[in-house]
Amino acid sequence: MAFNIISAAEAATYIKHGYNVGLSGFTPAGSPKAVTPEIAKIAEAEHAAGRPFQIGIFTGASTGDSADGALIRAKALRYRAPYTTNADFRKAVNNGEVAYNDIHLSQMAQELRYGYYGKLNVAIIEACHVTPDGKIYLTAGGGITPTIARLADHIIIELNAAHRGTDCIGLHDIYEPIDPPYRREIPVYHPSDRIGLPYLQVDPKKIVGIVEVNIPDEARGFTAPDPVTDKIGQNVAEFLLSDMKRGIIPPTFLPLQSGVGNIANAVLGALGSNPDVPDFEMYTEVLQEAVVDLIRAGRVKFGSTCSLSVTNECLQGIYDDFDFFKNKLIIRPSEISNHPAVVRRLGIISMNTAIEADIYGNVNSTHIAGTKMMNGVGGSGDFTRNAFISIFSCPSVAKEGKISAIVPMVSHHDQTEHDVNILITEQGIADLRGKSPAERAKEIIENCAHPDYRELLWDYLKIASKGHTSHRINAALAMHDALLKKGDMRLVNWNDYL
Repeated sequence: MAFNIISAAEAATYIKHGYNVGLSGFTPAGSPKAVTPEIAKIAEAEHAAGRPFQIGIFTGASTGDSADGALIRAKALRYRAPYTTNADFRKAVNNGEVAYNDIHLSQMAQELRYGYYGKLNVAIIEACHVTPDGKIYLTAGGGITPTIARLADHIIIELNAAHRGTDCIGLHDIYEPIDPPYRREIPVYHPSDRIGLPYLQVDPKKIVGIVEVNIPDEARGFTAPDPVTDKIGQNVAEFLLSDMKRGIIPPTFLPLQSGVGNIANAVLGALGSNPDVPDFEMYTEVLQEAVVDLIRAGRVKFGSTCSLSVTNECLQGIYDDFDFFKNKLIIRPSEISNHPAVVRRLGIISMNTAIEADIYGNVNSTHIAGTKMMNGVGGSGDFTRNAFISIFSCPSVAKEGKISAIVPMVSHHDQTEHDVNILITEQGIADLRGKSPAERAKEIIENCAHPDYRELLWDYLKIASKGHTSHRINAALAMHDALLKKGDMRLVNWNDYL
């Protein structure tokens, strides 16, 4: 059938107050960019006229500023899930202006299918090509697109010429599991296994219009590595090589998962440049620019991901060399890229970053001082609990040493001590496997804490009530309290809590 070609402004009129809307993509890669700013304009006009206009948004992960940013500034959002990185949205969340639900990314699509969030009215999907019989070829991100396309009453497509049309078809592997009680195993046994289709099949009658655009992804760049991130990367490589020499990691190595950001890029760079690290595969949720470089160099043999979260120059380079990359990359939906059973089956080594960790190995991935949301838990929990080895890394201090990343008790709890195997800072490596809480505390304080904080942490243990996990409850967050009151965790005085 022939589809209506409509403007972004006309497409936005399909979104009504109170609707739930699903967006394609995962990070800014593959997210809609033209229709959402027009929805924001409608919200502003309705509010100016004294009428309500707010919607719920469901995504695979973060989006670009043209979605999360434009909508939150227009006060168009009532509800949002799961993960975001937009600064304006973060401010609104922490001011209590929007209902934000921080969900493990592997669970977002299935919870929509289970009906936890009510009806999904419209899906807005970015595509590089659409056929008359309803085959949609996606762009640089997978996310929850198969699920929102199936559940939504109506589909709006942004046909984005920035993604080269049919020139880049073939990267995606679209697969949606059957829900309980009929679900079967996800048949991924190697990172390169294809189990689905290269396109998303929908009922063409649901497509209400196609918006033709030519808008690059709102890619995020990362700062260059510095001595601290370089040292963290070297420590990760040193640890993995040590485990390989001990025979824990097989000589053929294991697939890696890596979070997003400067530390992740530094870690991957260190692994790729170390000649003792074998060529390896990635099975991850976000594939960054460092991995693309390693694929070109032959160091990464294959990359399975949910998103090509790279700069536009890097993405265009992939498209330019598509014949080279098409058999070395797969983009999957997030509930497959992050599927706990697949992570455990493949023996993934997970590498994620922490805001802070406590002396027993509990990790805070999401909240500053326990209350202020940073971005969200993302997929770190999906991988951490099910990994062959789970690694968390972070600089030992922040804000010119006024904040310690190693504290007596985390101010918000995302990953438990039961799931965190290895903690790494630029100071060193804490191997927590097989250790009691007291042994973990010694390992973390001695190897990961900054020298300015080691004695403070030992002093905390001296005043703690003894038990399987020793704590002094009224002092457990005293370093955070000192930061809030005095501006520096080093100014804590344990005598105040005796």
